[in-house]
Amino acid sequence: MRLLVFNQATDTADPILGFATHWLRALARRVERVDVLTMRAGELSLPGNVRVFSVGKERGYGEPRRAVEFYRRLATLAGVDACFSHMIPVFSVLAAPVLRLRGIPLVTWHAHRHVSPILRLAHHLSDRIATSAPSSYGYRHDKLAVLGQGIDTALFSPGGAPEQPPLVLAVGRLSPIKRLEMLVEAVRRLRTRGVELRCVCVGEAPAHHEDYARRLRASAAGDVEFAGAVPYERLPAWYRRASVHVNLSPIGALDKSALEAMACGRPSIVANAGFGPTLGPHADALLVAAADGRAVADRIEDLLATPAAERVRLGAALRERIVRDHDLDRLAGRLVALLHDLGAPA
Repeated sequence: MRLLVFNQATDTADPILGFATHWLRALARRVERVDVLTMRAGELSLPGNVRVFSVGKERGYGEPRRAVEFYRRLATLAGVDACFSHMIPVFSVLAAPVLRLRGIPLVTWHAHRHVSPILRLAHHLSDRIATSAPSSYGYRHDKLAVLGQGIDTALFSPGGAPEQPPLVLAVGRLSPIKRLEMLVEAVRRLRTRGVELRCVCVGEAPAHHEDYARRLRASAAGDVEFAGAVPYERLPAWYRRASVHVNLSPIGALDKSALEAMACGRPSIVANAGFGPTLGPHADALLVAAADGRAVADRIEDLLATPAAERVRLGAALRERIVRDHDLDRLAGRLVALLHDLGAPA
């Protein structure tokens, strides 16, 4: 199979989107060739059967110029058997008429709570919509294929003992949707209870949320440290240092930072009920039904009071479930099988 992939960024060093290169490597092991048409390209570390073509955002091209570049590149990519559009529905919409004329099946991946007009159009123009979990896709489910989140469980794996005093970790961008002010409140409550801990947020704010990040840092007043953005390949070391990871995003897409932490054998407290099937029998200990500072503090305190050996067993059980449901290699296999079912050659 010769696969065409659309994505937002192809850059190993990107702290948010660096995982996309791991997806491309996993797909490249299963197909003859992968051609990538990306909004932005940066540092690349990919096998020889992967070619990357950018529409030029990293060169400062505006939207009209990028659209011209998109169609110019698309016209030169001959011999494509199937197309996978990852979190960039606008490319699905632009390419769909051309792909349909060529008889090339299109699968669009979307795992986000926001449903835009462009996404609705991409839904109708795609042969299938792929996502990580049923709760991760907020539009119609008539074309939906649930494939898991695609966590590189070889990279995100257990290793070493957590640091002391216990580290409570939150990984992800500093945005209101992450509800990090609740974590700040929880840490403050824990300190007043005499619980010894250290709390670190790893990630930066997107430009349009700088005001939120500034207020968050001011309110933390020394209770929470902010480590800034970290290259994707260095995230596992942070998870392994932690005793507990916290992700307070509401119902919607499964936040991959929580799954990465669990893949590293660390419990993750979550506020998204969509994690229920992944947590299974451990949901009572890790899922916060009412995400407020007091409830989060209680869950953190309970986990930190759990004997270390029991936390290790919990972490191992969670990793098993991540490997079963969300492993990247398994997702790549499921995706290739889906494309084959849609008519692409094996």
